[in-house]
Amino acid sequence: MQFHYALVDDLISREEFERRVEDKMQECGDLLDDVTAAMVVVHDLGREHVKIRDLAIGSTLSSFFGRVVSVSQLREFTRKDGEKGWVAHLILGDETGQVRAVLWDEKAAAVAEIEPGDVLEIIGKQGGRQGDIVVLALRKSPIEISCGTAVQPQYQPPERKDVEGMVLLMGEPRSIARRDGSTSGMIEGCFFDGEGMARIVAWDPPLLADVREGACVRIAGALVKQRSTGKEYVVDERSSITPAPRECSFRFSRLDEVRTDGTFAVEGTVSSLQPPRAFTSRDGRANHVRNLVITDTACDLRVVFWGDRALIPLVPGERIAIYQGSGRTGRDGGLELHVGGSGFVRVLTPAAEEEIEMEGTIIVTREGTFLDDGNERFLLSGEHPHGHEVRIRGLLSGDRITPVSVEDRELDPAAIRARIRTLTASLAADNTFTLHGRQDI
Repeated sequence: MQFHYALVDDLISREEFERRVEDKMQECGDLLDDVTAAMVVVHDLGREHVKIRDLAIGSTLSSFFGRVVSVSQLREFTRKDGEKGWVAHLILGDETGQVRAVLWDEKAAAVAEIEPGDVLEIIGKQGGRQGDIVVLALRKSPIEISCGTAVQPQYQPPERKDVEGMVLLMGEPRSIARRDGSTSGMIEGCFFDGEGMARIVAWDPPLLADVREGACVRIAGALVKQRSTGKEYVVDERSSITPAPRECSFRFSRLDEVRTDGTFAVEGTVSSLQPPRAFTSRDGRANHVRNLVITDTACDLRVVFWGDRALIPLVPGERIAIYQGSGRTGRDGGLELHVGGSGFVRVLTPAAEEEIEMEGTIIVTREGTFLDDGNERFLLSGEHPHGHEVRIRGLLSGDRITPVSVEDRELDPAAIRARIRTLTASLAADNTFTLHGRQDI
């Protein structure tokens, strides 16, 4: 019964579902078992089947019909514990779109009996890759579905090609944990190929070590992957990068040029922002979201950062550049620019910087890491341990310090007492309560 309740868990409570199942069994004079009665209740609630375009909306599980557009080969792999596993996938379509359905282990063996053109009835859940459906149950169906027979671009296999364009942004190398427990280095950035922006990535960071931002380059043998979030160029040992034979140009969009259903690169000044909020995504993973507003000479624009982008330290007044932001309609119907895993954010350093030497306490908050001396507080670039008393030399730009050197310092009891007195005085100044009540009311 839990299996069927998952199809409607966003509509009614578990207790209400069980009560309806019991009522349905009594209505039919116990001619229905609990499984069949549960299926009837799901049908009555209108959740027996959905269209492919609606798979990401609503309940934990989804049931749908799809026509097989393509069938992959069965692939064997080894899990962390040394056990063998198998995986295969299908591209399924209906009149509303296509989806990749992933089959694991014993269900993967079913691809031997499935051919393009077959219509399947699927019960599945959201998978690890954005938009994928993990198949929990399937069977062939006699219904007819009309849809295209060509695989949509985001589901097509990667292909090698030569491409020219401008490197807009290049991140720092970082380590990624693989599913088998090992780690791998990678570096990613944003690339403009003359038609639009795309993610560029190398799983061997030295392959992009000599690539400079703003350079026009020619990449021979790039592996092109079409993702649901856009195009991706992978640079590997079969690729080579040389200066482009001709110059290329790129411009940011003005904030008033941002529209829904488009991808944009914009610059703006942070006028307001909220703290990051933690939440659990549908697949059970921890995630973050952050709302802010940026402005330019034309207008204001609401922006939503997702995932790691939501944890980028920012303060009002800083100027940022956003690449591959997706224009969407917000819950209240207003325009928003969403920046997730396929987008990039850069804090733009003001041209004017000044050297600074400052002592204070490192304070780590949800909004970022700060250096506080009791009177002033500045955002501190980099990762630093909370609560340490330090002396920092660095460059101050706006309200952000970029450290050049960081030294732990001995605690000064007199200084600590002075800071406590300052804090106590500030609290007393804000306290408007008396024995007879609050005087500012």
